[in-house]
Amino acid sequence: MAREILVLASNWRDYFVVRDYLAGAATDTDVEAVDSDALAVLASWPTILVWIACGVAFLVWLWRARINAELNNDAAVQRRSRGWVVGAWIAPVVNLWYPYQIVSDIWRASSPRPPAPVALINAWWAAFVAAGLVKPIQWRLAEQESSLPDVLGNANMSTLLTGLDVVAGTLLILVIRRITAWQNQVA
Repeated sequence: MAREILVLASNWRDYFVVRDYLAGAATDTDVEAVDSDALAVLASWPTILVWIACGVAFLVWLWRARINAELNNDAAVQRRSRGWVVGAWIAPVVNLWYPYQIVSDIWRASSPRPPAPVALINAWWAAFVAAGLVKPIQWRLAEQESSLPDVLGNANMSTLLTGLDVVAGTLLILVIRRITAWQNQVA
């Protein structure tokens, strides 16, 4: 999410500098400064490392939550084997619905009053998948920036992507907190 926010700021900065340059309000030096794109470079390696660390922490939590869900309820409630807790996120095609099934199964098994509504999980998954669909579009727009409308389109798509990432991240935090609270009540 932090990377997307830095890329968003960089994309809007690019748009304003290009717009100002075409209007005669920015100099060649301003355009060269944007070309060096320090924000995008800053957004790369450190945020990739943070992304990996967060991904590992999430998978460890998901694995433990799955085990707790099995201990607190019948393992038959789970539609996928434990190996899919990790594999579902990296397996092509099935990564579009297996992770959702795994989290919703843990949700249902952890809820103190079944059946627990899964609206929160549905909203999180919809935002997560939508962000995954928007991301390649934004990347393509970033590669073909050759006019002011292209730069504006990239900035707008980057805004949409960042918004979806923020919504998905916030909803996932709520899902994690709810499942953890339910499982802590049983323990």
